[in-house]
Amino acid sequence: MPSPLPARVLFVAGEDEKSLGILWDYLKSTAQIELEIRRISQLPGDLEEYRVLVLMDPAILCASEEERLRGFIRQGGGCLLFAGRGSGSIPSLFGATVGEEKPSTELRISFSVPEHPIAVRLPATSCLHDSFRPLDPLDGESQEILTAAWHGQEMTLAILREEGKGRLCTLGLQAFGSPFFAQAIYRILRHLAGLGESAPLQVAILGYGPLGSVGRLHGLAVQEVPGLSLRAFCEVSPERLIQCGKDFPNCRTYSSAEELGHDPEVDLVFIATPPNTHAELAISLLQAGKHVVCEKPMCLTRAEAEAMIQAAEGHGLVLSCYQNRRWDADFLAIREAVGESLIGDLFYMETFLGGYGHPCHFWHSHRPISGGAVYDWGAHYVDWILNLFAEEVVSVTGSEQKRVWHDTTNADQIRTQIRFSHGKEAEFLYSDIAALRKPKWYLLGTKGAIVGHWSEVTVHQPDAVQFYREERIPITETPPLLTCRRIHSSGGLLAQELPLLTPRRFPFHLNLADHLLTGEPLAVTAGSAARVVAVLEAATRSAEKGGIPEILHV
Repeated sequence: MPSPLPARVLFVAGEDEKSLGILWDYLKSTAQIELEIRRISQLPGDLEEYRVLVLMDPAILCASEEERLRGFIRQGGGCLLFAGRGSGSIPSLFGATVGEEKPSTELRISFSVPEHPIAVRLPATSCLHDSFRPLDPLDGESQEILTAAWHGQEMTLAILREEGKGRLCTLGLQAFGSPFFAQAIYRILRHLAGLGESAPLQVAILGYGPLGSVGRLHGLAVQEVPGLSLRAFCEVSPERLIQCGKDFPNCRTYSSAEELGHDPEVDLVFIATPPNTHAELAISLLQAGKHVVCEKPMCLTRAEAEAMIQAAEGHGLVLSCYQNRRWDADFLAIREAVGESLIGDLFYMETFLGGYGHPCHFWHSHRPISGGAVYDWGAHYVDWILNLFAEEVVSVTGSEQKRVWHDTTNADQIRTQIRFSHGKEAEFLYSDIAALRKPKWYLLGTKGAIVGHWSEVTVHQPDAVQFYREERIPITETPPLLTCRRIHSSGGLLAQELPLLTPRRFPFHLNLADHLLTGEPLAVTAGSAARVVAVLEAATRSAEKGGIPEILHV
């Protein structure tokens, strides 16, 4: 589907507005607005060139300028006014008065109308830290959008108002460092520019494994995420195709990717088949005009990744990879700690996964299909590593052990060592013959370190015959205990536990819908997934050569 042309947005900022960098960077990374920033103290003379004006200071609007702005709005323009700080009043055009500034504190922000286009797919409630000025609408023509809980009441933080053919929004909040706030601002700018969402994307799932498979998970996610509509399933197994119909009634079913590609109403396909099939299927569906998301790893070789990206770019379509673990609570906590330089400059990292037990009996343990042990969980761990180190990868060293499980073709243990520019290093160790586990995370920085110890959780349930049943939760699904030790100003070391946030349900699918429907940044780009594949392929080649490092520049 064609994307709308970007709406031109002029941001009128003062000379001392140094806190806006994060917001500006986010807005510049979006697809549906074209941001221009001017550090001026009055309205420009060329208002008609823009769809939306953003004003940081209402003081620039003298009586004549207010009338000029009113004319711009009435002709279909939009205006966003920040009234979050200071003590001045705002022009009557904005339909509100502002109260006194409240002290900076943690605020619980809510959308007054969760189904409003600005709020769709955003959390209904979010917490951020800032001061604010409450807004009081002048009449019933203003629509409340955002509120904050304050002293037992809901205080209005944002209102919308129509004027002629255009729209205005007033905000009493300026939390520019908050990712939620930046996303909300972008949604407001789209709304002021008159940009709405198209009809929901029609989605198909290619591949449907046994109960608990990722194909079924994608189906559940699509049903839950606004803007996505589940249309069809494709599966070569007749039995599983029947199961698709039972699990998801009223969906079309296809027995071949070619049939699926010929469905003109399908916009987006999730490929949930084994890795050795991803490239061929993705290229075929991209050529058929479908956006494509591949299960991880995106493919098995760098050449395949480049061909897939070329097909997507050639047809103006989105290609992504289901790197859902980027939203794991422990990774998010570590990424935030590293981003805030809590441990200084990260220069060394070890990661581990494994235990002692027979590999699974499915295709994951068969190298010709899976690519080898490094491609399975390694696709997630290498993705984590590459997202924590900003430097270029310069070499990869791989090693393998085959000691116990000779009935499978995957190695019993693999190790991938990644060397970055400036001598920084990272390692991923996976083992099916590890009777004792290493920590999941071990990071060293110039001012501290982080360690993540596995959490082993056992659930006990009553049983009429055996008194109780015991079930172990997979360690991969329980967040580890993260401990940080960093240098204190006294010269000693300060230990602290890193807090874990609870991620939203189906965050990958939410972000994908945001990108395709509103032009917001795509979290997992095809380029970032291809970089992971390049490292995995290099590690495999190195292991085949007895551990000789592979030179790689990605």
